[in-house]
Amino acid sequence: MGLVTGAALFLWWQRQRERRILGLVKAHSWSSALTRLQELLADQPEQQQQLQSLGNRRDTLEYILQAAPVGYLQVDDENRLIWCNNEANRLLRMNQPLMGSVQRRRLLLEVARSYELDALIDEARQCQAPCQREWMLYQISPDPIHPKEEPTYPLRGYAIPLHRSEVGVFLENRQEAILLVQQRDRWTSDVAHELKTPLTSIRLVAETLQSRVDPEKKVWLDRLVNETIRLSHLVEDLLNLSRLQANPSQGLSRRPMDLPPLIYSAWQSLEPLAQVKQLTLQYQGPEHHWASLDETLFLRVVLNLIDNAIKHSPPQTQIYVKLSSLPPTANTPESAGFILEVIDQGSGFNSKDLPYIFDRFYRADPSRSRSQLAVDAGLPNVTSRGSGLGLAIVSQIVAAHGGTIKAVNHPDLGGGWLTLEMPASPENGAPT
Repeated sequence: MGLVTGAALFLWWQRQRERRILGLVKAHSWSSALTRLQELLADQPEQQQQLQSLGNRRDTLEYILQAAPVGYLQVDDENRLIWCNNEANRLLRMNQPLMGSVQRRRLLLEVARSYELDALIDEARQCQAPCQREWMLYQISPDPIHPKEEPTYPLRGYAIPLHRSEVGVFLENRQEAILLVQQRDRWTSDVAHELKTPLTSIRLVAETLQSRVDPEKKVWLDRLVNETIRLSHLVEDLLNLSRLQANPSQGLSRRPMDLPPLIYSAWQSLEPLAQVKQLTLQYQGPEHHWASLDETLFLRVVLNLIDNAIKHSPPQTQIYVKLSSLPPTANTPESAGFILEVIDQGSGFNSKDLPYIFDRFYRADPSRSRSQLAVDAGLPNVTSRGSGLGLAIVSQIVAAHGGTIKAVNHPDLGGGWLTLEMPASPENGAPT
């Protein structure tokens, strides 16, 4: 009985092993299994070559990331550091030999004290889309008794969601770019200051000579005065931009003001330009809306927005100005915030121009220029093209008030659609 039982168990075990072998090679009989094994052995060199090629590609990508001038790091689903290159190690001051793959995974916050970076990674993981963020990296000294001053610089991070909830982050030091922008702005401001006095002198001399020259020569002096005035306005715009950038929210003289009368006042100032092209204003909104603003600066905002619409509007059309209240929130139950929209019926912004509409000295495609529209309509070119500073000044003033502005093309009218959103401030409200 023992021999019979042992023989039966051996046969059962042998049968099970045969089934496992046949299952591995995906065959139903030993003849087909042998054929399959021969095919696998024949394919083995090709598979080895493929594995070797994949390994070479991985090594190449790792070498590129290590030698890249931007930082790169990768974390797992629990924000533990998996991999980083030399530049990321240097930018984040991790002070550890974390080059390449990390043997012992640690939380990113343990080796890099940057909560903004951690928030960026979580945002990319939740959105499952590339995310970008800029922040100032402040280094914390580990020794409170003998603190060591660490450099502070702006960083820009690009987070990319990967498989298995991993996230890769590219890091860029923005210090050099910001210094270049500051140097450009400082140079522009210095040049504007130097030009202000000689332009005033030229204008005074030209105006003095206007009454002392022959009538046929007076036209040249008139042209000289007009160009001098235009240059003076350009210099003043540059100085205003410099002041707003230096102190965005300082120096604002806020007081309660009624917006609709301000809009009509701005239109009356620009109505001579609008009459040349037979344009009319279509206002949509309440008769009264009080808000706490700097009246002088905000009048400049409305003037520039309407002037921009006049430039880009075809003749005998309407310019739409819409004013509406922001919905109340928990923080502002009686919100006095508002949305101001200015819409023209021109050709609209080109898609390549939209990201740069509010950059200084940027002028859109000539098809949206005032002179081109006038020529197409058979009207005299009474004014020259703008300096490219109007919308830049609008953006700076709106930002100083804590608001936002954006530019798109209207889906129905096709023209430019500028939307200004101003949140409520503690001083908002009608005067008592």
